[in-house]
Amino acid sequence: MKTAVIYWSGTGNTETMANAVAEGAGVDAVAVSDFSGSVAEYDALALGCPAMGDEVLEESEFDPFFTSIEGDLSGKKVLLFGSYGWGDGEWMRSWQDRAKAAGAEIVGGEGYIVNDAPTDDDLANLKALAAQLA
Repeated sequence: MKTAVIYWSGTGNTETMANAVAEGAGVDAVAVSDFSGSVAEYDALALGCPAMGDEVLEESEFDPFFTSIEGDLSGKKVLLFGSYGWGDGEWMRSWQDRAKAAGAEIVGGEGYIVNDAPTDDDLANLKALAAQLA
């Protein structure tokens, strides 16, 4: 299976998570600003974005990217992940709903969220989830 790990990170927490996912999936993590391919070419996607503002996806780069690929998610395995510093995870629930409505199969049944920095256990869990993508 061809897998992509695409993320946006402001503080480095989601980037750390993306690198663990990439290691577990045996691929490289790519910042959304550096992704130049087409998600239609991939069988599985791992997408990472932290909660921003009023518990939303990052609005200048990541949300427009995700909106542009929603039509390509049907039938794909998708792992959603990200960090947050406040709130209760509403951004992830909304993101999951969007991905499911687009026809994605959410790996693990729900997105993986971390409050602030990921622990070693979080990184191990993400690697294990990433192995389910392949």
